[in-house]
Amino acid sequence: MGQVTDLDTFSALLTPEGQELLTALRDHDPADDLAVATRLRRSHPAPLVSAALGQARLRQRAAAKFGDDARRMYFTPNGVEQSTRATVAAHRAARLAALGVRTLADLCSGIGGDALALARAGISVLAVDRDPLACAAARANAEALGLADRIEVRCADVTEVDTAGYDAVFVDPARRSKARGGRIFDPEAYSPPLSWAIEAARTAPYAALKIAPGVPHEALPDDAETEWISDGGDVKEAVVWFGRGTRPGGRRATLLPGGATLLGAGLPDPPTRRPTTTPAGGASHRPPVGPVGRYLYEPDGAVIRAHLVADVAQQVGGRLIDPTIAYITADELTPTPYATAYEITDVLPFNVKKLRALLREREVGIAVIKKRGSAVSPEELRKKLKLGGGTRSCTIFLTRAAGAPTMLLGHPAGDGQE
Repeated sequence: MGQVTDLDTFSALLTPEGQELLTALRDHDPADDLAVATRLRRSHPAPLVSAALGQARLRQRAAAKFGDDARRMYFTPNGVEQSTRATVAAHRAARLAALGVRTLADLCSGIGGDALALARAGISVLAVDRDPLACAAARANAEALGLADRIEVRCADVTEVDTAGYDAVFVDPARRSKARGGRIFDPEAYSPPLSWAIEAARTAPYAALKIAPGVPHEALPDDAETEWISDGGDVKEAVVWFGRGTRPGGRRATLLPGGATLLGAGLPDPPTRRPTTTPAGGASHRPPVGPVGRYLYEPDGAVIRAHLVADVAQQVGGRLIDPTIAYITADELTPTPYATAYEITDVLPFNVKKLRALLREREVGIAVIKKRGSAVSPEELRKKLKLGGGTRSCTIFLTRAAGAPTMLLGHPAGDGQE
């Protein structure tokens, strides 16, 4: 079934007839599209039925980001893909509200996901986007969620909008290419470019720029703090913060839904490849490297993206298992929200035959396989292990230790296994 691609069809969804269709399709199973469409077209215009079915599917997809609100909201395909997850938007809105922001210009606002969170935090929002369909969806979303009095939607080129007089600016540049149909990794290929967004941010008392979490650190401005955010263990985005209450040049990792946040102390991060020389003045501050101890810590992805592995190693009194690998090890368990701890039972040179025999001997039938710094994929190893009907489980790490391909066997710390 087709998606809404024009304002007239979208507007029809807001009419009583369109609302009736959307209500009827609230719990619709997409597998029944053809039969349902045939039935509904007997009493409703075919384009409206097609649009309503498309909107029902988008709402179901959007539930992962917006929860129950998705059942009342309006989406475009790009809007579902590019919108901020509601939990992340709420975190950012709360931080802005805590800074004293009461008015904000949301540039590249899309279907209004961030504007909704900001409005719920008590901030009056000017939401600007150049896509008329996205703007129509943003207005409808503000109305549907009872926030229209706090959100003004304006269809315009964000580069031509005067943001003077607003407490803050939020910019969410487009990071997908319509021509190539994929993500854009060069910040200067964003729409608008990151350099424009940075200059726009510097004109406001406070500002936040949403960017891809894989942004090169060298592309980040020195006069701003950058925060990497994960939700449920998945890294969702990075935010560049300007204004009072932020630390210029700072790197922060925030873990949702718990909200733990770690602002780095400026410790050097483990290099991405084996160093040939020791940086002058940096050796004493790098995390030490040593043999695998009783516990292994797997840092959260936001910690790794923010280059804060050394900070977590210092926090737990740990060391790296290899100069280039973001695994921390320690002989004692120190709980931390910034890494998942595993108790290690075996440290072995990489050898699939010996691993398969060991797992069979221990009656292991369930294995969680992780990798970092190994050329072997978990899927490839799983096929070779040919795990049988054993009832025990273990976690296998494919990695490097002291430069050598290594297999670590263990289980989550505190799970009671022997």
